[in-house]
Amino acid sequence: CMWRVWATYLVLAANLSEEQVPKQACPSCDDTQLCNCSSMGLDFIPQGLTGKITVLNLSHNRIEHIRSQDLQHAVNLRALLLQSNKISSIDEDSFHSLGKLELLDLSNNSLAHLSSVWFEPLFSLQHLHLQGNSYRDLGGSSPFSSLRNLSSLHLGNPWFSTIRRGNFEGIEVLDKLWIDGGNLRQYEPGSLKSVKKINYMIINLRNTNLFSAVVSDLLHSVEWLEVREMKSEKAKLSLVQNSTGPFRIRKLTFKDFSVTDQYISQMLVLLKEIKSLEELEAIDCVLQGTGSWNMEEITRSGQSSIQTISLVNIMIPSFHLFTDLDGIQSQVTNVKRLTIASSRVFLVPCRLARYFSSLLYLDFYDNLLVNNHLHETVCKDAWPSLQTLNLSQNSLKSLKQTAISVTRLPKLINLDISQNNFGDIPDVCEWPQTLKFLNLSSTQIPKLTTCIPTTLEILDVSANSLREFGLQLPLLKELYLAKNQLKTLPGAVSIPNLVAMSVRRNKLNSFSREEYICDSPLAVRGAQVGAVHLSLMECHRSLMVSLICVLVFLVILVLVGLSHKYHTVWYLRMTWAWLQAKRKPKRAPAKDICYDAFVSYSENDSDWVENIMVRELEQACPPFRLCLHKRDFVPGKWIVDNIIDSIEKSHKTLFVLSEHFVQSEWCKYELDFSHFRLFDENNDAAILVLLEPIQSKAIPKRFCKLRKIMNTKTYLEWPLEEEKREMFWENLKGALKS
Repeated sequence: CMWRVWATYLVLAANLSEEQVPKQACPSCDDTQLCNCSSMGLDFIPQGLTGKITVLNLSHNRIEHIRSQDLQHAVNLRALLLQSNKISSIDEDSFHSLGKLELLDLSNNSLAHLSSVWFEPLFSLQHLHLQGNSYRDLGGSSPFSSLRNLSSLHLGNPWFSTIRRGNFEGIEVLDKLWIDGGNLRQYEPGSLKSVKKINYMIINLRNTNLFSAVVSDLLHSVEWLEVREMKSEKAKLSLVQNSTGPFRIRKLTFKDFSVTDQYISQMLVLLKEIKSLEELEAIDCVLQGTGSWNMEEITRSGQSSIQTISLVNIMIPSFHLFTDLDGIQSQVTNVKRLTIASSRVFLVPCRLARYFSSLLYLDFYDNLLVNNHLHETVCKDAWPSLQTLNLSQNSLKSLKQTAISVTRLPKLINLDISQNNFGDIPDVCEWPQTLKFLNLSSTQIPKLTTCIPTTLEILDVSANSLREFGLQLPLLKELYLAKNQLKTLPGAVSIPNLVAMSVRRNKLNSFSREEYICDSPLAVRGAQVGAVHLSLMECHRSLMVSLICVLVFLVILVLVGLSHKYHTVWYLRMTWAWLQAKRKPKRAPAKDICYDAFVSYSENDSDWVENIMVRELEQACPPFRLCLHKRDFVPGKWIVDNIIDSIEKSHKTLFVLSEHFVQSEWCKYELDFSHFRLFDENNDAAILVLLEPIQSKAIPKRFCKLRKIMNTKTYLEWPLEEEKREMFWENLKGALKS
């Protein structure tokens, strides 16, 4: 029966190991849809996950293994975040109940392989993050074949080295695909052709030899391709290869590139073969050359179809040796939009500028352009079709010289020269007659002059030090004056066609009423401001509401103060107690009398009451039954009902009077709720015991009947002399029996 022994052992071992698994909990998962267990030092997925949870964040923990039962009850999960753990293994059916899952993040873990079995139940999955693991390939087939609704996929890692045909079978359309293939060494041609449409793809690719094969597979599917980290090496490139158009790719971005003159020459020729390519972008790249490109080959390859070129943060270590790129005409003739930003450009050779015959938009944002060289960058016949020019955040210091330079642009409509340091400006400047938009914001202009062109429809002079605006601009429609020192609004006569004006963050205190018309309230829209007379409420509605709220608060505060001073609350309580008491019989039946006396006393006198009086009376022969609030009140019952019930169930009410009694809130309540019934019905029901001499004047005026009794009725005084105390007890007992 050895097999039975082994079977028993295995069952016991399994049960024992199950019991030894630490039961880790996540408090935020209790009865909530959003469960955040991030950075809690968890070694396991917490137990007790229910169908209520839709988002489960387990990132930045120490989870190493996902078991079959861990997520079996989380059937409504939409997002599962497991990034930055130590996951190295996943049971095959761990995700079998997650049919509604839309986002799965397994990035930055220790997965050495990917299994299609994991993803088979995830038919609703749209976003999958697998980057930063340790797998070297995607296996022999596609791990994503069942993910028909996948929209974005991010995969790869520093050890990822191989992509095979069939790895992406099952995926037809992706909005975004990101492959971290910095160390990719093998790419089987056709691997990415199975994906029919990709809107945006990023691939980190250092191996230049693989670039041609990857691009060739993507020409018909990708709309925007971004290639990162590639270094130019001596390699024979061929992008189109045997592919035929039409192609889908519209935009190509190179980021974190380091390229040589030879590589650029070869690339410019090859890109002309991609007739669908319209936009070329380079970001954070280094040009290791001097511009010695093979212009003959570039020219011989024909015209380029690229219309938009963006160069951002481009570094040229040997910029002082760089050529004027004579012969580049074929590459730039059709370019309509050119951006060269944050690239330390201080001059563009006039000959090169003249090649851009079709350029409509030119952006030189954040460079080193100066007025002394601007005449070279914007020389005669340069940029002949230009309509929009951005020279913001450069080193321009003369508005007059800047204006003279741009007059060479006969079709210029929009000019942005903001964030330069012009300072004082002259009275007269020469501008293009076509100029309609001028941005002079943040240029440290203290005062505007007639240097500003009268042809403008939009003027932005925000963030300067202007104290007034009095320019005659008859065509102006939009005026931006924010962040200045204006104290009065501009006169409307000088800007009759103005539609919109921004004047926030100024020091305005007046404006010409005769020159402006009202927009609101609706009842006066279109009328001149000077002819409209609105009430204070209409003009300052928010202020009036605030004032009313303050007045209401002050009235309530005064009423509360008066109520406290004149004991209004006390009288209301007394009235309520009296009304309640009036509903009840005048006296309780004899069978309902439970006590000989209800004792009302101050807590400061409790030592005398509880240790002297109670002992003397309750140990008498026969004993008296006393009702004490501390001992006989019903717990949880309203204090008002406790007091009234205790008085009604007692033959007498015994007041132990002292200075403490008069000041006690507790005693005040007992007097409050007993006063009417006690003294309206039978004055003999009250027994007054004075522990110390007290004047009737010391009793609050609102206890008028109590004051009257003290003035007209005999009361018992606690004697200081020992020999008189026996008589005191006899008199008290006699009063209780009466």
